[in-house]
Amino acid sequence: MKLDTFARVPLGFLPTPIDALPRLSADLGVELLVKRDDYTGFGGGGNKVRKLEYLMAEALAAKAEVLITTGGHQSNHARMVAACAAKFGMKAKLVLRGNRPEHYQGNLLLDRIFGASLEFLDPDDYFHLIDARFEALAQSVRDAGGVPYVIPLGGANATGALGYVRAVREVAEQFKAMDMSPPDVLVLPVGSGGTMAGLLIGCRMFWPQTRVIGVSVSRDAAWFQERIAGIANDCAALLGLTETVQARDITVADRYVGTSYGVPSADGNAAIERVGRSEGVLLDPVYTGKAMAGLFGLIANGSIAAKSRVLFIHCGGSPALFPFADNFVG
Repeated sequence: MKLDTFARVPLGFLPTPIDALPRLSADLGVELLVKRDDYTGFGGGGNKVRKLEYLMAEALAAKAEVLITTGGHQSNHARMVAACAAKFGMKAKLVLRGNRPEHYQGNLLLDRIFGASLEFLDPDDYFHLIDARFEALAQSVRDAGGVPYVIPLGGANATGALGYVRAVREVAEQFKAMDMSPPDVLVLPVGSGGTMAGLLIGCRMFWPQTRVIGVSVSRDAAWFQERIAGIANDCAALLGLTETVQARDITVADRYVGTSYGVPSADGNAAIERVGRSEGVLLDPVYTGKAMAGLFGLIANGSIAAKSRVLFIHCGGSPALFPFADNFVG
């Protein structure tokens, strides 16, 4: 299979397990399972490990010395890029959306422990400034005689998406080993789009009858549909697939963002407590809590039918719980 021809650096503790959530399932009227990609392990775990296995293969082939990437204050992706830099003897430069914090907690603390250089962009001007800042940082590395490798927000490109094509093959093998039919629906948080792009291509290859539903934690559905279609089609081209993904066929629920990206929502916080107290599973307020709130809402409004088999992709992020402790202690 062509998927196996791409260079990949093993980083994650794979395969990650699949957990059943029986009490929530009984309460919701569906069969709810969780793909525990919070257990990928490396650098604190999370979904970005799978993308970085392919991206770091490119970086090493290019003999990169400095990794440059971006994300929000509590970016899981930025944290794992910092860990990759430490593992491979590189430097990491992280450009984060938000003002310089008074206290370094959660992923920010881990960024510092991994030795990354941090800088912060005003959140209101971030999208106007980030591309130029990337180029300036890369050029400064080149001017000093070094080799930069720029990783996009969330590792969201065709190469990174290969990680979640491979993940679908992994879960398909696990379901087969458990003598279970494929899930009716996959649900995941969508922050930059690359994970969903890979899942869409993976499902076309291995689980063609399974629907993929993303729950946005940052932008509106139309923006994501165009972006994800582009990444998915680029990934499909890498794999030699001719069938394309149409933006209109991508399902992204965008009613669960709350006030903005990176700001906890009441529904997301309630979902965190509900899952924690019923199943002992930790979610986070930036990504998976909001996505689980979306899953609850999609079941309630009938978008996910009763008695469906639903696989929730747990993308990690528990370090982000701790900066928001006041949301859960009153």
